[in-house]
Amino acid sequence: MTILSAKSNSFLNFLRVPVTAVAICGPLFLAACASDNDIDLSTYVEETVPADKLYNQGLANLNAGRVKEAAKKFEAVDRQHPYSEYARRAMVMSAFTLYRQGNYSEAINSAKRYVALHPSTDEAAYAQYIVGLCYYRQIRDVTQDQKEARRTVAAMQEVVERWPESEYVEDAQTKIRFARDQLAGKEMQIGRYYLERREYIAAVKRFRGIVEGFSNTRHIEEALARLVEAYYAMGLVSEAQTAAAVLGHNYPDSDWYKDSYALLQTGGVEPRENSGSWLSKAASRLLGT
Repeated sequence: MTILSAKSNSFLNFLRVPVTAVAICGPLFLAACASDNDIDLSTYVEETVPADKLYNQGLANLNAGRVKEAAKKFEAVDRQHPYSEYARRAMVMSAFTLYRQGNYSEAINSAKRYVALHPSTDEAAYAQYIVGLCYYRQIRDVTQDQKEARRTVAAMQEVVERWPESEYVEDAQTKIRFARDQLAGKEMQIGRYYLERREYIAAVKRFRGIVEGFSNTRHIEEALARLVEAYYAMGLVSEAQTAAAVLGHNYPDSDWYKDSYALLQTGGVEPRENSGSWLSKAASRLLGT
């Protein structure tokens, strides 16, 4: 939330002087008034408007799509009536208007400030939800860094855990699934890179991380298939068979399973689960095998 400094207020007051001077002096005395060095600029202060009126004006502007004007009204509520109930609500709405304008860093700071000051209010869940939305809107392509995706998960998970009855929980969970899918996609990209370079141990580490940490994403089938490929290339046939067995058990119609099965057939073996493998244990826990 933007708070005007004393210097900013003085500048705004200065801008209001000519209009006021014209109104008082009239056209005939404009030059005389403009040259009067005795005018006290400090007397030209911001008009105080009732808190409820400012707040409702902000809402009206927001509903009409005038986001910048709405932001000014909400800021004025906090500035003119800092300890009122409307100022508290305006703090949340200021965060929202900043979000709508794409000022994500400021919106995050404003929303976090609200949660810190008023964690038990009805609007706290909404403020935290705004934090998550700001991170969500900044999620990048999987070829780039995914820090925004990680922050989205953390922020939205807080909404789910701290305010489980909130109306924002359902969408927060949707955003979490998308962000987790992005994180898994990034791991897949790195894993494929290592696999192409025949750095199999590094590749297995990435694919294993998806099986253990992102089993409910759309990347799980490929991760299992890539494990078959990597293990088989390393000569760890038993592990490759187990990965293929887990893949076939959960996704029997998958093209990834067909490819994995065909790969094992080139060595005269078939998918077979090894109960001592980490894959078998992970499958039982995460994939429901």
